[in-house]
Amino acid sequence: MGCKRKESRGGRRKREARVPRTQVEVLRAALDWFAEGCSLTELRLHGNVGWIAMHLVTLAVLWSWSDRATLTGAFEHARQLATEMFGQAAVTSYQGLTGAMRTYTEQLLPLMWSHLHGLMGQAGAAHWRIGRWLALAVDGSRVSTPRTEKNEQAFSIKNYGHGKKARTRRQWKNKKRRSKRISEPVKPQIWLTLVWHIGLKLPWCWRTGPSTASERSHLTEMLQTGDFPEDTLFCGDAGFIGYEFWNSILDHGHSFLIRVGGNVRLLKNLGTARGRAGLVYLWPDKVARRKQAPLVLRLLTFQGPRGKVYLVTNVLSERELSPRHAGQLYRLRWGIELQFRTLKQTFRRSKLRSRTPDNAVAELHWSLVGLSLVQLFAVKEQIQVDSPPDQSSVALALSAIQDAMRNWSHEVSDARALIRRLRAATKDTYRRTRSKQSRYHPDSKDKPSATKPIIREATKQQRRDYRAMNIAA
Repeated sequence: MGCKRKESRGGRRKREARVPRTQVEVLRAALDWFAEGCSLTELRLHGNVGWIAMHLVTLAVLWSWSDRATLTGAFEHARQLATEMFGQAAVTSYQGLTGAMRTYTEQLLPLMWSHLHGLMGQAGAAHWRIGRWLALAVDGSRVSTPRTEKNEQAFSIKNYGHGKKARTRRQWKNKKRRSKRISEPVKPQIWLTLVWHIGLKLPWCWRTGPSTASERSHLTEMLQTGDFPEDTLFCGDAGFIGYEFWNSILDHGHSFLIRVGGNVRLLKNLGTARGRAGLVYLWPDKVARRKQAPLVLRLLTFQGPRGKVYLVTNVLSERELSPRHAGQLYRLRWGIELQFRTLKQTFRRSKLRSRTPDNAVAELHWSLVGLSLVQLFAVKEQIQVDSPPDQSSVALALSAIQDAMRNWSHEVSDARALIRRLRAATKDTYRRTRSKQSRYHPDSKDKPSATKPIIREATKQQRRDYRAMNIAA
């Protein structure tokens, strides 16, 4: 009995030692949960590196969270906190941090994504899938950078105002358009293509490029290098179209639900199942000439805010994806627009602060990692009190973390104060008597308004070619 009492007292002493007593210890407890089980052994470090990889990640995350006005001020804030947490910071200068991020971000990101996916599944298992599907929205947006010469060379549109269209302005018949002054060159911007988890409302992975980058090419690259679970369903807007692009999704064993409009031409009554409602085919002429098979798709229609919305999917069975379920997923997909607004407005990254291209890209990457952690911390705590992810307020969660960072040396009377604030970081639920929208600004959001896709009856020759292709197969 005495031995048992001694063990229990020792256990109590250990538990008491782990109780956070200052704000910086509260933050470390949250970051320890993130770091636990995160193996960075695959990271190939230079021989003279003296820091621990997770310490660098923590320093970069704290740097992204800081509300200091300058990048160097944010680094000093993060370095001070990291020193209090671990006894030392991974690097001791802002130049050292940016150099390490430029060198190792490309290796670290896939490891971070993989670890975050595991934590997302662990914290929000009930919201991991919507029905059968792991639904991922995909979209693109631009993030501005300072207008330095190097940033303009890396990110701006080349030959702006001197391209083929600009050179032929004199030949335009419309005098008003011909005499219209060419606008100023577009400021340097980074194109960000984001894949976003619809169920948990969290970033999944992303890719960056210059302002002229293609979001379809970005997603194709992520399909080749990323790890997407079975029964992944990509939900995208009208920009994610094309035979080759859709084929690449199918080749990787995934499915898609994409809005289409007048920029897509489809065939009907091509195959033997001519009476099947909603069955259409994508078979461009150049694809048919190469003797490649058409894509068999299902066309779905539902009423949107500005008219009918047309969706196509490769999931042909209504049992696996009903029209009602598809319409629900597409409406939920619009939450990715709120994610971009959160990044740019709430997290204040509408314009980055780095004056060189490599630093700007690294700043954007680690801003997204930091924002993802803020959202994950909040969602994890809120799910434990039965609050769904769509009610989470990123602004309140970020405020809770930044308050702890500002008052890092203050003692805490309640070790669970941060947890309580994160659980309370939800959107208001009271019933409004009037709209939040200002009366001075019209409703000009980019709501779906695409026209109906062009659907043509398959010709006799196309049917013969299709039958011959099936017989040969």
